[in-house]
Amino acid sequence: MKHGRTLIARTGMLLTLAVIALAACSTNQVNKNRGEVFKQYETLVRWSQWDAAADFVSAEYQQEHPISRLELDRLRLFKVTAYTVRSLGVFDDGMTVRQSVEIKMFNKNQGVERTINDEQEWRYNEEIKRWQLYSGLPDPTKRY
Repeated sequence: MKHGRTLIARTGMLLTLAVIALAACSTNQVNKNRGEVFKQYETLVRWSQWDAAADFVSAEYQQEHPISRLELDRLRLFKVTAYTVRSLGVFDDGMTVRQSVEIKMFNKNQGVERTINDEQEWRYNEEIKRWQLYSGLPDPTKRY
């Protein structure tokens, strides 16, 4: 009888460890995916590829805040010269990230560089297994 209880206890402990390991793998995958997506977005912004960067903005956010042709045309006036993450906070058990990014942008028409602070909110969409931006594209009219 004692051997049966020991076997049940060990089996229960192994199942618990397996569940914890699966949860850790899932969390690690979300974190790995986050790093990849943030790097892709940063690269697109650094190369001033605004149409491609707009693909990272969630459809839900775009319904309330559509990206206008004027907004994209305004962004096309600028060449990004620096993209620096100043702060990053992880919330909602790792499913939401807020980061403050300093972006230096050179206005090609005016020959002037300006610095903006882009407050980004990223959320992980469980349905499509992808991080999405819920704060829109950088606004070059905002300044520090």
